[in-house]
Amino acid sequence: MDKLERLLNLTAALRNAAQPLSAGELRARMAGAYSEDLAAFRRMFERDKADLRAIGVPVEVSTLYRLDPPVEGYRIPAGAYAGRDVRFDPDELAALHLATNLVRLEGGSGAGLARLGGAASAGAASEVEEVGELPFHDSLAKLVAAAIGRRAVSFPYRDTGRHVEPWRLSFHRGHWYLVGWDVGHSTERTYRVDRIGGPVDELGPAGHPVGEGSDPGTVKPWEFGEGDPIEVRVLVDADQASWACHRAGVDGEPREDGSIVLTLQVREPAALRSFVLEFLEHAEVLDPDWLRADVAAWLEALV
Repeated sequence: MDKLERLLNLTAALRNAAQPLSAGELRARMAGAYSEDLAAFRRMFERDKADLRAIGVPVEVSTLYRLDPPVEGYRIPAGAYAGRDVRFDPDELAALHLATNLVRLEGGSGAGLARLGGAASAGAASEVEEVGELPFHDSLAKLVAAAIGRRAVSFPYRDTGRHVEPWRLSFHRGHWYLVGWDVGHSTERTYRVDRIGGPVDELGPAGHPVGEGSDPGTVKPWEFGEGDPIEVRVLVDADQASWACHRAGVDGEPREDGSIVLTLQVREPAALRSFVLEFLEHAEVLDPDWLRADVAAWLEALV
């Protein structure tokens, strides 16, 4: 059972319970959804409760005095978690069906979306061929909830603690990206979600206004990274000039022989090295001198 389906089943069990249920009772009701190992079950159950609360599902806790000894009981009160019936127009249902058959979340069958009518049921014939799978990360749900609810979060990123107010999540070329306001650095930043190295914790209301944010689809690899960007000039031969301008997303400064000089803003030198290598002997770093020497040493080490 994939995580989305397990969360849906847990929500249904807590929502439909006539009285609060203990963890043991939930485990029995949801046989097969959780690990047989008691310690593993408790870890998964605690994570699932936290995920439900992060997206606004009110999981209430009370003491079950009907059990000896008394233990904690859980339920989702109907009055606190009742929304309108979700109904789609025929064209909306068709679009959902197409999208969920073309792309699915990594590690899941899409059973949760199938219940909305979006994905083909198991074993059903479909003329739509699946073309991709979106990677899933445990932090995604909390980041989406924080962006929607305008809440600040903290998380470790490249071994450094971050205090961020999320604005938007985007998927580009196989990776999820978080765009938001980095409170510690007082600037807009973009983070790759799969590089978040630990739990995402909510800190409280966000205070900085939501900005446009950069689009990961237009940001070049060498523009990601920490610190202020450095200006780098790269010379590209005439026969590669047009492609280099397209690849870099900037207009080059033309020279008499048809070659061009690209002026790039670089935060990640390693990514720039890869860009230069694409053109083999037809490109070279002009300045700054220290980066030119670094690229030359890197290329010599490859020989």
